[in-house]
Amino acid sequence: MGLPLTADAWAAGSVRTERLLLRAPEARDREDFLDLGSDPVVNHHLGGGQDRASLDDTLPEVPADRPAQYVMERGRRFLGWVGLSRREADRPGVVPAGGRDGVGVLELSYVLPVHAWGQGYAAEACTALLELCDERLGEPVVLCTQVGNTRSRALAARLGFAELERFEEFGAEQWFGVRPPSPPNAATLEG
Repeated sequence: MGLPLTADAWAAGSVRTERLLLRAPEARDREDFLDLGSDPVVNHHLGGGQDRASLDDTLPEVPADRPAQYVMERGRRFLGWVGLSRREADRPGVVPAGGRDGVGVLELSYVLPVHAWGQGYAAEACTALLELCDERLGEPVVLCTQVGNTRSRALAARLGFAELERFEEFGAEQWFGVRPPSPPNAATLEG
């Protein structure tokens, strides 16, 4: 995860989509975050699963407790995490035109457990988050994934990301794309 957005830039609240509730992380999500972070299958394109005991020592009581970070759930079942943050300026990747000098460009990230794969949840959650981003911030958003992660690259294309470049990072070739801001749409903010 990159640099957090400020609460001034991103108001709190939940987001409802057709099937999902995107809500702020809570302490009750910690076990699910430990499962996500330690699962070698989930993290195959993210450098591998972390040692669960080490992760347990470093994971906060409320994981990802920052503006623009959401737990995805359906019927109170944890389906993963999605969020926006500022990409660290010292990481590889061309900052697209419209990026703000001195402030990292917005980056979209998401991780889902295996049981939630292939059901369109990532697309639904990312679409809602990008719509809110367009309404609130009106900035381009980048996405970075391993070239070998064909499912993530296909989702990036469906979300409107276009490839900017490829580079080596974390021991693998990375695909780096950008999505320009779009006119506001119909994501619903609650609370």
